[in-house]
Amino acid sequence: MAIVEMERGDGIMVIRMNRPDRLNALGAELRAALAEAWCTFRDSRDLEVAIYTGTGRAFCAGEDMKESVVRGSVPAGGPGARRGADNPYEAGTLDKPVIAAINGFAMGGGFLQAERADLRLAVRGAIFEMSEAKRWLLGGYQHGLIGGLSHAVATEMAFAFRFSAERLHELGWLNRLTDPEDLLPAAREMAAHLLTLPPASRVNTLAMMRALRPRVPDELERLAGRLRDHGAKDDLMESRRAFAEKRPPRFKGWDDPADRERTPTLASMQAEGVAST
Repeated sequence: MAIVEMERGDGIMVIRMNRPDRLNALGAELRAALAEAWCTFRDSRDLEVAIYTGTGRAFCAGEDMKESVVRGSVPAGGPGARRGADNPYEAGTLDKPVIAAINGFAMGGGFLQAERADLRLAVRGAIFEMSEAKRWLLGGYQHGLIGGLSHAVATEMAFAFRFSAERLHELGWLNRLTDPEDLLPAAREMAAHLLTLPPASRVNTLAMMRALRPRVPDELERLAGRLRDHGAKDDLMESRRAFAEKRPPRFKGWDDPADRERTPTLASMQAEGVAST
């Protein structure tokens, strides 16, 4: 049984994560297989639209934290890090549209996988969570901005509150809601529509819409880099150990308690001459 299943036909490629026993958690094997699948899609001259989905009750549960505990380290690069040129979907270099057909839980890195798509459908009752605040030293500050959500909703998202598919549809983050049996047919219908467009129009419109997508200003990204390092680094692994051991975490907070009063800000970075460089 392939850990990533691929179906090809009529200009459409379905890429399906197939690790239902682990809720399609992003372990090393799954990441490698996804990179290969996305390269296949990128390099094909016959495939123009991708549908990205999962098997079982989850689209993707995000980082495989049990694997992280066994390895003894967190994933390289931190949350949202691009995994390199080997995965054109994560690197944002595809010039073909991707439709996420979200069949269940989309948590943490699974939320990120859905967020990168150009169009999104989800089954009613699917649950979403941007989990960075639980696993790192900084919550998912950028996702509400990227998704065009209000500041209040973006703050809720950054603090790892859960969202239902119904609410994200009301907020405009999801394009369609479906029943489970209608998810893939609805995604295929959207893909078929895209294929009716003049090829140059499809490519050019995709490039323009991606260029219009909001991005976090550079000075705020520099602040985020500082904040990701502000706190006891062992809390990163403690959150994962607690998850794997099914117990409440025992967080330290700061190696030096005085660091609580030294939280980096834009003003403090500007005083150092860092924020604008």
